[in-house]
Amino acid sequence: MSLKERIDKYLKDAMKSGDKNRINTVRAIRAAFLEKEVSIRVGGKAELSEEQELEVVMSLAKKRKDSIQQYQDAGRTDLAETEQAELAVIETYLPAQMSEEEIEAEVKEIIAQLGVTSMKDIGKVMGAAMKKLKGKADGGKVQEMVKSALS
Repeated sequence: MSLKERIDKYLKDAMKSGDKNRINTVRAIRAAFLEKEVSIRVGGKAELSEEQELEVVMSLAKKRKDSIQQYQDAGRTDLAETEQAELAVIETYLPAQMSEEEIEAEVKEIIAQLGVTSMKDIGKVMGAAMKKLKGKADGGKVQEMVKSALS
């Protein structure tokens, strides 16, 4: 069962339970899927791959995190709490995130494989790391680990 199919099922379940926050968040995810399908459609009907579905959900999570930070900076805790609740729902559809120790081990392994020794080559390491850790680790944490490993 694809993520899109599971989202449709979760929407039905949320509607039955009456959880307004979950209903609105799952509808937002479905809308983002439809928007992505329309953007890639060439000719006939377009279906999203599992990777594209994951990218959509990760993008929604990142937007919520950015919004939470902006609302907290502006002193709007009420809006930050709403975004936090939506983020919690979105994160249930993402794969489990790696721990900092796991990320650090992967980064060190990638650096060893590439034979990189200086900060000049951070781009090479980040490219390889994000390709390997996509969806499993936050890009900011990966970048932080790469910088500390190379310095």
